[in-house]
Amino acid sequence: MSSPALRRVVRRETHSPRTVAMFVALILLILALVYIGTEIVLHLLSQPALLLGPAQALAWVVGLPTAQPPALVVLGGAVIAIVGLAFVVLAVTPGRLSKHQMQWGERAVVVDNGVIASALAQHISDEIGLPRDRITVGVAHRTVDVTVRPGAGVPLEQNRVREVADRELAEYRLIPSVKTRVRVVRPSESELA
Repeated sequence: MSSPALRRVVRRETHSPRTVAMFVALILLILALVYIGTEIVLHLLSQPALLLGPAQALAWVVGLPTAQPPALVVLGGAVIAIVGLAFVVLAVTPGRLSKHQMQWGERAVVVDNGVIASALAQHISDEIGLPRDRITVGVAHRTVDVTVRPGAGVPLEQNRVREVADRELAEYRLIPSVKTRVRVVRPSESELA
Protein backbone atom coordinates (compact mmCIF):
# COMPACT_ATOMS: atom_id res chain seq x y z
CA MET A 1 0.00 0.00 0.00
CA SER A 2 2.04 2.92 -1.26
CA SER A 3 -0.30 5.77 -2.02
CA PRO A 4 -1.19 8.30 0.71
CA ALA A 5 -4.68 8.54 -0.78
CA LEU A 6 -5.17 4.79 -0.42
CA ARG A 7 -3.98 4.94 3.20
CA ARG A 8 -6.53 7.69 3.91
CA VAL A 9 -9.33 5.68 2.32
CA VAL A 10 -8.46 2.57 4.34
CA ARG A 11 -8.34 4.62 7.55
CA ARG A 12 -11.74 6.15 6.79
CA GLU A 13 -13.22 2.73 6.18
CA THR A 14 -11.81 1.14 9.35
CA HIS A 15 -12.26 3.99 11.84
CA SER A 16 -15.47 5.72 12.85
CA PRO A 17 -15.79 9.46 13.29
CA ARG A 18 -16.61 10.84 16.72
CA THR A 19 -19.71 12.60 15.40
CA VAL A 20 -22.09 11.36 18.12
CA ALA A 21 -19.77 12.33 20.98
CA MET A 22 -19.18 15.73 19.43
CA PHE A 23 -22.92 16.21 18.86
CA VAL A 24 -23.69 15.39 22.52
CA ALA A 25 -20.96 17.74 23.77
CA LEU A 26 -22.17 20.50 21.47
CA ILE A 27 -25.81 20.11 22.57
CA LEU A 28 -24.77 20.23 26.25
CA LEU A 29 -22.70 23.36 25.61
CA ILE A 30 -25.55 25.03 23.73
CA LEU A 31 -28.03 24.21 26.51
CA ALA A 32 -25.65 25.63 29.14
CA LEU A 33 -25.14 28.81 27.11
CA VAL A 34 -28.90 29.21 26.52
CA TYR A 35 -29.53 28.85 30.25
CA ILE A 36 -26.82 31.38 31.15
CA GLY A 37 -28.11 33.78 28.49
CA THR A 38 -31.69 33.42 29.78
CA GLU A 39 -30.58 34.15 33.35
CA ILE A 40 -28.66 37.24 32.22
CA VAL A 41 -31.61 38.55 30.19
CA LEU A 42 -33.98 37.95 33.12
CA HIS A 43 -31.58 39.81 35.42
CA LEU A 44 -31.35 42.76 32.99
CA LEU A 45 -35.17 42.90 32.80
CA SER A 46 -35.39 42.82 36.62
CA GLN A 47 -37.33 39.54 36.51
CA PRO A 48 -36.91 36.70 38.98
CA ALA A 49 -34.29 34.12 38.06
CA LEU A 50 -35.25 30.67 36.85
CA LEU A 51 -32.80 28.97 39.21
CA LEU A 52 -29.96 31.29 40.14
CA GLY A 53 -29.27 34.85 38.97
CA PRO A 54 -25.83 35.89 37.69
CA ALA A 55 -24.91 37.76 40.91
CA GLN A 56 -26.04 34.88 43.12
CA ALA A 57 -24.19 32.34 40.93
CA LEU A 58 -20.99 34.38 41.09
CA ALA A 59 -21.29 34.76 44.87
CA TRP A 60 -21.90 31.00 45.17
CA VAL A 61 -18.81 30.17 43.07
CA VAL A 62 -16.62 32.61 45.05
CA GLY A 63 -17.86 31.28 48.39
CA LEU A 64 -17.81 27.61 47.36
CA PRO A 65 -14.46 26.62 48.93
CA THR A 66 -15.41 27.99 52.37
CA ALA A 67 -19.17 27.38 52.45
CA GLN A 68 -19.21 23.69 51.56
CA PRO A 69 -17.50 20.77 53.30
CA PRO A 70 -14.03 20.32 51.75
CA ALA A 71 -14.73 16.67 50.89
CA LEU A 72 -17.78 17.71 48.84
CA VAL A 73 -15.77 20.35 46.95
CA VAL A 74 -13.00 17.82 46.20
CA LEU A 75 -15.57 15.23 45.08
CA GLY A 76 -17.29 17.75 42.77
CA GLY A 77 -13.92 18.76 41.32
CA ALA A 78 -12.99 15.12 40.75
CA VAL A 79 -16.29 14.44 38.94
CA ILE A 80 -15.80 17.47 36.70
CA ALA A 81 -12.19 16.39 35.98
CA ILE A 82 -13.31 12.84 35.06
CA VAL A 83 -16.00 14.17 32.71
CA GLY A 84 -13.45 16.50 31.12
CA LEU A 85 -10.94 13.67 30.75
CA ALA A 86 -13.59 11.50 29.10
CA PHE A 87 -14.27 14.25 26.54
CA VAL A 88 -10.53 14.64 25.86
CA VAL A 89 -10.11 10.88 25.36
CA LEU A 90 -13.11 10.80 23.01
CA ALA A 91 -11.66 13.72 21.06
CA VAL A 92 -8.18 12.24 20.70
CA THR A 93 -8.69 8.49 20.24
CA PRO A 94 -10.08 7.09 17.01
CA GLY A 95 -13.24 5.03 16.99
CA ARG A 96 -13.02 1.60 15.44
CA LEU A 97 -15.39 -0.07 13.04
CA SER A 98 -15.74 -3.85 12.92
CA LYS A 99 -13.47 -4.13 9.88
CA HIS A 100 -9.91 -5.16 9.13
CA GLN A 101 -7.54 -4.30 6.35
CA MET A 102 -6.44 -7.29 4.31
CA GLN A 103 -3.25 -6.99 2.27
CA TRP A 104 -3.77 -8.33 -1.25
CA GLY A 105 -0.57 -7.93 -3.21
CA GLU A 106 -0.02 -4.22 -3.70
CA ARG A 107 -3.63 -3.49 -2.87
CA ALA A 108 -5.46 -3.12 0.40
CA VAL A 109 -8.94 -4.52 0.84
CA VAL A 110 -11.20 -3.56 3.75
CA VAL A 111 -13.15 -6.59 4.99
CA ASP A 112 -15.94 -6.72 7.54
CA ASN A 113 -15.18 -8.86 10.60
CA GLY A 114 -18.33 -10.93 9.95
CA VAL A 115 -17.01 -11.93 6.53
CA ILE A 116 -13.67 -12.93 8.04
CA ALA A 117 -15.45 -14.98 10.73
CA SER A 118 -17.66 -16.75 8.22
CA ALA A 119 -14.80 -17.57 5.85
CA LEU A 120 -12.63 -18.83 8.72
CA ALA A 121 -15.43 -21.00 10.13
CA GLN A 122 -16.06 -22.54 6.69
CA HIS A 123 -12.34 -23.21 6.21
CA ILE A 124 -12.05 -24.87 9.63
CA SER A 125 -15.15 -26.95 8.86
CA ASP A 126 -13.64 -28.12 5.58
CA GLU A 127 -10.23 -28.89 7.10
CA ILE A 128 -11.26 -30.79 10.22
CA GLY A 129 -14.41 -32.41 8.83
CA LEU A 130 -16.98 -31.04 11.28
CA PRO A 131 -20.34 -29.64 10.15
CA ARG A 132 -20.28 -25.84 9.77
CA ASP A 133 -23.00 -25.37 12.41
CA ARG A 134 -20.67 -26.90 15.03
CA ILE A 135 -18.13 -24.08 14.62
CA THR A 136 -18.58 -20.54 15.90
CA VAL A 137 -16.06 -17.81 15.09
CA GLY A 138 -16.02 -14.27 16.44
CA VAL A 139 -13.60 -11.63 15.17
CA ALA A 140 -12.73 -8.60 17.30
CA HIS A 141 -10.15 -5.88 16.74
CA ARG A 142 -7.18 -7.88 18.04
CA THR A 143 -8.57 -11.38 18.70
CA VAL A 144 -10.33 -14.23 16.94
CA ASP A 145 -12.38 -16.59 19.12
CA VAL A 146 -13.04 -20.03 17.69
CA THR A 147 -15.46 -22.33 19.51
CA VAL A 148 -15.81 -25.90 18.23
CA ARG A 149 -18.50 -28.28 19.49
CA PRO A 150 -17.66 -31.79 18.29
CA GLY A 151 -20.23 -34.49 18.87
CA ALA A 152 -19.87 -37.12 21.58
CA GLY A 153 -17.00 -39.46 20.88
CA VAL A 154 -15.55 -37.34 18.05
CA PRO A 155 -11.80 -36.99 18.66
CA LEU A 156 -10.62 -33.43 18.15
CA GLU A 157 -7.50 -31.70 19.43
CA GLN A 158 -7.53 -28.01 20.30
CA ASN A 159 -4.03 -27.57 18.85
CA ARG A 160 -5.17 -28.92 15.47
CA VAL A 161 -8.00 -26.36 15.31
CA ARG A 162 -5.62 -23.56 16.34
CA GLU A 163 -3.09 -24.62 13.68
CA VAL A 164 -5.76 -24.59 10.94
CA ALA A 165 -7.11 -21.20 12.08
CA ASP A 166 -3.65 -19.63 12.39
CA ARG A 167 -2.57 -20.88 8.97
CA GLU A 168 -5.71 -19.46 7.32
CA LEU A 169 -5.44 -16.13 9.15
CA ALA A 170 -1.80 -15.84 8.10
CA GLU A 171 -2.93 -16.05 4.47
CA TYR A 172 -5.42 -13.20 5.06
CA ARG A 173 -2.58 -10.89 6.25
CA LEU A 174 -4.89 -8.80 8.42
CA ILE A 175 -3.90 -5.37 9.65
CA PRO A 176 -3.91 -5.11 12.64
CA SER A 177 -2.86 -8.68 13.26
CA VAL A 178 -5.05 -10.87 15.43
CA LYS A 179 -4.42 -13.47 18.12
CA THR A 180 -6.37 -16.73 17.98
CA ARG A 181 -8.17 -18.27 20.96
CA VAL A 182 -9.66 -21.74 20.52
CA ARG A 183 -12.13 -23.59 22.73
CA VAL A 184 -13.31 -27.14 22.22
CA VAL A 185 -16.63 -27.59 24.03
CA ARG A 186 -17.60 -31.19 24.66
CA PRO A 187 -21.26 -32.09 25.25
CA SER A 188 -22.11 -32.59 28.92
CA GLU A 189 -23.64 -35.80 30.16
CA SER A 190 -27.01 -34.08 30.65
CA GLU A 191 -27.07 -33.23 26.92
CA LEU A 192 -26.35 -36.86 26.02
CA ALA A 193 -29.27 -38.25 28.05
